[in-house]
Amino acid sequence: MPLMTSPSLPMNTINRDLKDVIDSVKAYIELDRASGISEFFVDTPDTRYAIHNTSDLDSLKTEISGCKRCSLHRTRHNTVLGAGNPKAELMFIGEAPGEDEDLHGLPFVGRAGQLLTKIIEAMGLKRSDVYIANILKCRPPNNRPPLPAEIEECEDILKKQIGIIKPKIICTLGKFASQTLLRTETTISALRGNFKEYNGIKLMPTFHPAYLLRNPADKKLVWQDMKKIMKELKR
Repeated sequence: MPLMTSPSLPMNTINRDLKDVIDSVKAYIELDRASGISEFFVDTPDTRYAIHNTSDLDSLKTEISGCKRCSLHRTRHNTVLGAGNPKAELMFIGEAPGEDEDLHGLPFVGRAGQLLTKIIEAMGLKRSDVYIANILKCRPPNNRPPLPAEIEECEDILKKQIGIIKPKIICTLGKFASQTLLRTETTISALRGNFKEYNGIKLMPTFHPAYLLRNPADKKLVWQDMKKIMKELKR
């Protein structure tokens, strides 16, 4: 059967679009292969995971424990929903679980997490006063950056979390969290330092604690951001 084309879509345009799709798939596979993944799977629609009308974090955590939306479920030990006060005024959102987080099923428990804890305590708070989560709920192999498709698959879980917690302020930690929630490609250096808005919630982008471990001189910039949050929270 001959290929049917629309007059508004010339053959060269279709070929170009097809090539873009193929190049994107190749890049995805090569990145996974470089991260140590040697097998690739395609989930059919009946194996995909759907979020139900969950109204509390414990139920959501149970729901996502069996998530198979992307290939990360094949290499994870645990899904990492988040931890902290389910009624927190302040919510921190990072990038993705690392090795320690994957093993323990808790966010920010490694070196970067220890620094985040110190920042929270310097604000006069405890980890149990705030809520801490990540964009992704599964660890990417070798802690590689999240892929766009992985972010897309996890984003509605994060939206559900935010909707349950209803924080007064969100503090996004690093490039991926900030750019995802704000729908921008602006660098984190340009974003940080000023409140933005996410669905009616004030959002403060700042540097990720892992970045601060490599660039300790920028801790003073993060502290400036935290002071603005403290002022907003009237602390």
